[in-house]
Amino acid sequence: MSATTVQVAPSDEGAYHEPPPKRDIFPVTIEDLYTEAIYRPVTWHTGLIAALVWIAFGLYTWLQPNHVAGFAGDWAFTGEFGIAGIVVGTLLFIASTIWVQRTQWFVLNIIRPAGKWLIVIPIVLTAWEYFTAKTGILPVPFFAPPQSLIEVYAEDWPRLTDSVFNTFKLLGTGFIYGSVVGFLTGVAIGWSQAIGYWVHPLLRVLGPVPPTALLPLTFFIFPTSYSAAVFLIALATGFPLAILTWSGVASVNKNYYDVARTMGASQWFLVLRVAVPAALPQVFVGLFMGLSASFSVLVVAEMMGVKSGLGWYLTWAQGWTAYNNMYAAIIVMALLFSGLITLLFILRDRLLSWQKGTVKW
Repeated sequence: MSATTVQVAPSDEGAYHEPPPKRDIFPVTIEDLYTEAIYRPVTWHTGLIAALVWIAFGLYTWLQPNHVAGFAGDWAFTGEFGIAGIVVGTLLFIASTIWVQRTQWFVLNIIRPAGKWLIVIPIVLTAWEYFTAKTGILPVPFFAPPQSLIEVYAEDWPRLTDSVFNTFKLLGTGFIYGSVVGFLTGVAIGWSQAIGYWVHPLLRVLGPVPPTALLPLTFFIFPTSYSAAVFLIALATGFPLAILTWSGVASVNKNYYDVARTMGASQWFLVLRVAVPAALPQVFVGLFMGLSASFSVLVVAEMMGVKSGLGWYLTWAQGWTAYNNMYAAIIVMALLFSGLITLLFILRDRLLSWQKGTVKW
């Protein structure tokens, strides 16, 4: 068997070698992408479409002549309303361009999520304008064009402002009274079986009864219509809050009480520092339901006997066939009530921020 000669390459140990060139698998880093997203913004196409629709709505409202029908005459503030639409469209056009987006203006972060709504709103306003002021297909005075609402806000704002103030005052008084009584009742029922034995059946029987069904009785019992309205609003607020507060307190985990008792907690500590905080999610659900129920009771109560308020304003406008005033009051009412709901959501988020991990928001 012949020997095989193996040649060994000379050792280059200790010699310096150039490192192999790096192959960039990811040539662009996350930081580069972030920088590019900031300094190379993209045109907001939804905003551009919204801008064109708003400008078209403004030109149609401004340049198209109105249909004069009956005693209504020509509609005031038509030109101003059209120019306002053009201005809104121009601002949206500017906000959609690269130059404005390069500044990262904080207002863009607010209006971007509402991009599709910014397209739908001028379309709805154009249809409203077409069927009322421009063609008169919808009869006057039952259907008023949008610029007539501006006339109401410009000329009848003292009466409307006074009605808003009185409505807010009446609603706040009844809601506070109902919230306090409903919350205390719910905590008492959920904590004490003796109190629950007597009060819980009353809630089950009287709770489903609409507060407006007691309207004639309350106006007879209470000395003034204002106090009767406060009672009805408090009743509408208190029943759902009491039931949901009772449910929240009764469903608290018993282990919480056991742990607190081993640390020497008193009865008041268990109620105020264990039961009530654990039941707060249900309490806020009851507040939302009570506030929503109080809105309907508020309007009915103001229509029946209160001498000032948005409900009274609606009745007054309907009596004088001033339907544009009625529509204007409904819009103010919607903004007021939705604003109160939003404030309650903000309060809920503040107070229950420590429960975001366990409560579904």
